[in-house]
Amino acid sequence: MDNFFAKDNLNYPKLLKKIKDAPKQLYYKGNWDNEIFENCLAVVGSRRMTSYGKQMVERLIGEIASSDITIVSGFMYGVDATSHQAAVRVGGRTIAVMPCGINIISPAYQENLYFEIIKNNGLIISEYEKDKKPELWTYPRRNRIVAGLAKAVLVAEAGPKSGSLITANYAKKYKRKLFAVPGPVTSEVSKGTLQLIKEGAEMVTSAKDILNYFRDGASKITFSNRFPQTAPAPHGSQNSFFPHSALERKIIDYLETEPLEIDVLSRNLKIPTAKLGGMLSLLQIKGVITKDGNKYKFEN
Repeated sequence: MDNFFAKDNLNYPKLLKKIKDAPKQLYYKGNWDNEIFENCLAVVGSRRMTSYGKQMVERLIGEIASSDITIVSGFMYGVDATSHQAAVRVGGRTIAVMPCGINIISPAYQENLYFEIIKNNGLIISEYEKDKKPELWTYPRRNRIVAGLAKAVLVAEAGPKSGSLITANYAKKYKRKLFAVPGPVTSEVSKGTLQLIKEGAEMVTSAKDILNYFRDGASKITFSNRFPQTAPAPHGSQNSFFPHSALERKIIDYLETEPLEIDVLSRNLKIPTAKLGGMLSLLQIKGVITKDGNKYKFEN
C-alpha cells in the first residue's frame, strides 16, 4: 500500500520533524510502525566500496541490526546497499531513503533488495511524488533525511570528496553523534573517514562502540539476545570483537605458529591476495595481528 504522512501528522517521525528543513511530507511503502523510528542509525559510505569496507559493514551492521536498532541508508550500490542487506539478513529492520519517488527503484537492478526491505517490515520512503525520477540534485538533498531520521550516523568508507561527507555535515548540523570506520591510510576511500576522525568523529572498531552509545548515550533500548554484549577476547586480546569468521580463525592459526608474508598465507589458504589483504587489515584494526616489515604476526 502506498501512502504518505504530512509534517503536521502525529505519525511523522519526531526526530526528523525537529530539523529546520524537514520534508513537508513523506511518501512510503511498507507497514508504517512508529517504533521503527525510535532508535535509528544512519549508515553511509562510498559507492566504490572495497572488500575491507564490505567486511566491516557486514560485521558491524549485522550485530547492530540484531539489537533492535533500525538501519537507515540511501539504497545506492556500495555501502548503502550492503547496509540494507546486512540488516535484512539478520532479521533487522531498515529504512531506504530514495532520491526519487517510491514507485521507482533506483538503481533498478536492486529490485530484489527493494522488496526484501518491505517484506522484512522495513520501509521505503521519499519526500517526492511516487513517480518522480531521480535527478542530480535529489541525491545530496536526500542525505538530510538520512541524517535527520537517525540518532547517530556511521560513515564506513569515504573519499575526500565523497557524497557521504554531505551526510556527515548534516549530522554535525543536527547535533547527531558521528561515527567513522578507520581504514588504511593508503586507501583513497579512507581519506574522508580518517579526516572525520581527526575532526572529532568517534572511531569505530567494533559494534560495541555504537551499541554502547545507543544503550547509554542516546537512550535505553532492549537488546536482543542473539549476540552476546560481552565476551572474553581470545588469547587475551582486548581489541577483538566477535565472532571470528572461519577464515579469520584459519589466518590466526597460521600466524600463531610463525610470522608469514601475505603471499605465503595466500598459497597456504588458497585465497587471492586481494581478498586476503582486506581480511588482514581488518584483523590489524581489531588488534589481533600486527605487521612487522613484510610479515604479519599474531599479537599475543
